[in-house]
Amino acid sequence: MKWFVFSDLHGSAYYCEKTVEAFEREGADRMLFLGDILNHGPRNGLPERYGPPEVIDILNGYRDRIIAVKGNCDSDVDQAVMQFPLSADFAVVMLGERAVYITHGHVYNEKNLPPLVKGDVLLHGHTHIPAWEVHEDFIYANPGSVAIPKGDSWNSYMILTEEGMTWKDMDGNVKMEHKFEEAQW
Repeated sequence: MKWFVFSDLHGSAYYCEKTVEAFEREGADRMLFLGDILNHGPRNGLPERYGPPEVIDILNGYRDRIIAVKGNCDSDVDQAVMQFPLSADFAVVMLGERAVYITHGHVYNEKNLPPLVKGDVLLHGHTHIPAWEVHEDFIYANPGSVAIPKGDSWNSYMILTEEGMTWKDMDGNVKMEHKFEEAQW
């Protein structure tokens, strides 16, 4: 399974279009969306071409290929207009024998862990900064933000496979890559 992972769209119609273009270009099987879909939030400026109605139309067209979790800027109103579930704080997908906990990061994160087993992956957005960190028992990774990157990072998404993770900019250029075999347990 090839997963296309993205987070923190914050209502940008421009980056929503770039995201689905990248998804199609990558030939991924499904999308994992890590929250903050329509609203930009009080600490962020408006993203490029802020247009929640356009985002709704675009992503609802992919409703059968998206697994999504709720971000801190998402609300019940957002769920009412989206045609795929967006209300859970986390979801779990299997990658071979490895469980991948997907969450936004404002509830479950490195300081407040979900129930992980040695070798599992905690995957969250929220910080808008791409990350990979091997902990004693688990791997933490963050795809960054497609629309509002922070910390001198780039507009990014991640490709997740059984072998590992690849971070790319919106044009598909590889920016970072890690294999699960790098984790020494």
